[in-house]
Amino acid sequence: MSPIRRALLSVSDKTGVADFARALAARGVELVSTGGTAALLREQGVTVLEVAEVTGFPEIMDGRVKTLHPAIHGALLARAGRDDAALDKLGIAPIDLVAVNLYPFRTAIAEPDCSLERAVEHIDVGGPAMLRAAAKNHARVTVVVEPADYAVVLGALDAHGGSVPDELRFRLATSAFRHTAAYDAAIARYLCGRLPGTAQLGDSLLLALDKKSDLRYGENPHQRAALYVEPGAAEASVATARQLQGKALSFNNLADGDAALECVKQFSRPACVIVKHANPCGVAAGESIAAAYERAYATDPTSAFGGIIAFNRPLDVVTAERILDRQFVELVIAPQVDADAQALFTAKKNVRVMATGAWQNAAAPSLDYRRITGGLLVQERDSGRVEAGDLELVTRRAPSDGELADLLFAWRVAKFVKSNAIVYCRDAATVGIGAGQMSRIDSARLAALKAQDAGLRTQGAVMASDAFFPFRDGIDSAAEHGIRAVIQPGGSLRDREVIEAADAHDIAMVFTRMRHFRH
Repeated sequence: MSPIRRALLSVSDKTGVADFARALAARGVELVSTGGTAALLREQGVTVLEVAEVTGFPEIMDGRVKTLHPAIHGALLARAGRDDAALDKLGIAPIDLVAVNLYPFRTAIAEPDCSLERAVEHIDVGGPAMLRAAAKNHARVTVVVEPADYAVVLGALDAHGGSVPDELRFRLATSAFRHTAAYDAAIARYLCGRLPGTAQLGDSLLLALDKKSDLRYGENPHQRAALYVEPGAAEASVATARQLQGKALSFNNLADGDAALECVKQFSRPACVIVKHANPCGVAAGESIAAAYERAYATDPTSAFGGIIAFNRPLDVVTAERILDRQFVELVIAPQVDADAQALFTAKKNVRVMATGAWQNAAAPSLDYRRITGGLLVQERDSGRVEAGDLELVTRRAPSDGELADLLFAWRVAKFVKSNAIVYCRDAATVGIGAGQMSRIDSARLAALKAQDAGLRTQGAVMASDAFFPFRDGIDSAAEHGIRAVIQPGGSLRDREVIEAADAHDIAMVFTRMRHFRH
């Protein structure tokens, strides 16, 4: 290990850099720096050499070009014992340590009024080049991108006679390459986002997410897991929500919590969604979230045990009390939690409670990802929404106003139920849900069975199906259980047969011409 004799410091995030520089100088390290960083260090009484003094060439174009010079990159890329003669011939002194972080591109594009020109000006060129050069030559050069690693490096210098051990240089180099890769991915993602439509699905896919936390394990205890968050994610979500109390969130908590939250976002009235194993088991709207919770719970009390509960209004003490009096719950999610309600949950220290903040009714366009062995499936997020004016009446009988409202409610729930999905609803509350069956008729029968087990009447209810009915048997089953109106996409070769079945049972049916498969 060679001792650190010369360091280059050039940072946008100046957190701790003055103390780091002062500590290096105290250990006999010569400091080289650029514009703003050099000015700060001098203000702090640290002696520093400007890059222009090293290169013999001034910064040009308002600092646009300053470190892209052989005197810098030769000093970084020179291999110990192999390139010493070349350095001596050119009079270049090697650089042993680089502390660099990049122009705040993510911060710039997060500004609401950020123009393309402003974003482009925040694309760093010299910084990534220095990081990559130093990281490539990590056998000799120590590269630091995170202020949190300043103390680690100083500790290593003290422990190893002014040198940094191989294993630490290697770890820091991998951090540098991750840093530059994430930076480039953020730029590519921003620029691709300005392309029209499916042009965003380009020839390559670059993902760069920030780790928020390690998880205890994945879906099962033998699987390791972590939560990563999209940089700059602003939409209210379980990924960005604040956990107010309770045990650490698990992989399954987050997956189910996402399903519950995204479903409850669909409703403008006070609403509650209870999810168990990725499927809603109860959804309802009401005059208050307490009333909505009561009705959602009634759909399937057995499945609600140990479930995830989401609300689209602040959680009040009345609702919190009813939940705790009635059931075991893993996680409760709401835009915010009243102080009295939060105090009530402290008596149940294991119950997880999350506050997401308020959200906009319209979700921002985005992409969804699903891992398959050897690849990744990518699609646009299912943001399709159907309103009353979009529906196509296909039967002799039209739905009443009340039935129409329930059809739209059931349709919004069906979007979040695993296919094949059948949802029975009445008065803005689910009465039975059939999810994930291999045939649609089985899902319809399961929805009726769930309603029967919960002691709920299906007579006069409506039914939603996430995809078309391939045969009339689903309609015949619905009629047996008193269903009075059906909403479905349509598009089956046997649509006429299905419509005739509805007419025969005096069932109103509307087509959405939109499918909501959820696998």
